[in-house]
Parts: sequence; C-alpha cells; structure tokens
Amino acid sequence: MSLPIESLHVGMKVRHPRYGVGIIKALTEYTADISFDDAPRTVAPASSDLSPAEPSAHMSELQMPLNNLIREIAHTVVEALGLEKRDAVAEGIARRWERGTLMLKPADTSLQAKEVPLDTFFHKIVMIRNNLRVLEQKVNASEKLSEADKVELQQYITRCYGSLTTFNVLFKNKEDGFATE
Repeated sequence: MSLPIESLHVGMKVRHPRYGVGIIKALTEYTADISFDDAPRTVAPASSDLSPAEPSAHMSELQMPLNNLIREIAHTVVEALGLEKRDAVAEGIARRWERGTLMLKPADTSLQAKEVPLDTFFHKIVMIRNNLRVLEQKVNASEKLSEADKVELQQYITRCYGSLTTFNVLFKNKEDGFATE
C-alpha cells in the first residue's frame, strides 16, 4: 500500500516497513523527509509502502464549512460529557475588586498572614459554582438514583449554593452569582 504524497502532511506519523514509525518533517513534490528513531531519511511515498501510523479519518463531499463541523462536534462532546454551557460562565470579577487582595490573618500573631489575589480567589469560587452546576445536572440525569435520592441530593446542593451567596459581592453581574432557588 502506498500513500499518495497529497495525503501526507508535516507532523503526520507514518510507518515504513523497514524503518518503523517516523514523523514527516518536510514534503516536496515527490518525496518526504521523515525523522525515524535511527536517522532522518528522505522517502518517496509512492514507492515505499508508507502507511499511517495513527488513526485518521477521511471525509468526502462535506456539505458544510469545516468551522461549522468542528463547532457542532465540540458542542456534542460538551453536551455528552455534561460540561457547562458557554452562557453559564461568569463574565468576571466586579471592577472594584480587580487587582485586590484577600488577607487572612490568624489570631495568633506568631503565625504568618496569608495573602491571596482576589482574581485567584474569584476563579476558585467560579470553579466551585460551575462544578456544583455539573453535579446538579448529573444528579438530575442519573438513571440509577431514585427520585427521593435525587431530591435529597438536590437539597444538599441548594444548601451549598446558599452558603456561597456570601461571595456574590465579587461577581460583576448579579445573575452570575449564587442563588438558593
């Protein structure tokens, strides 16, 4: 089996029957410069029995722009994994807290205080919120939990949201914060 030069690209892993697996470093009209474990070699793909060394896909007669295909695949993967949708991402920290610092001072003065940039702290709060939303989705979508178990777990999640409402002051937009609804 020979691969036509047109089907190759720089960075592609290929398998040669004599030299093993290599990575294509450059292409000319008839040859490919391939880096194999033992040495770099110039190979004529049309006569060398090269084959792909990793899975690949070939699509023909694609009736949509590649950008749309990629966007659709990414959307499907995000949905299948139960990951958060784009509109659920917080816009950012409120302007008055930008470049601020959170100071943690222990009552014992012999212990050192801890400073945390508010942007870092805010990011951690947003991650907690996002993970709670994913947990909520997974609980509600679970087929193994009874309805009573789902209600009980949902109550715990709601209580977590309630405990985190203290940090709503950090959000630029009120609707991005925590709610106990």
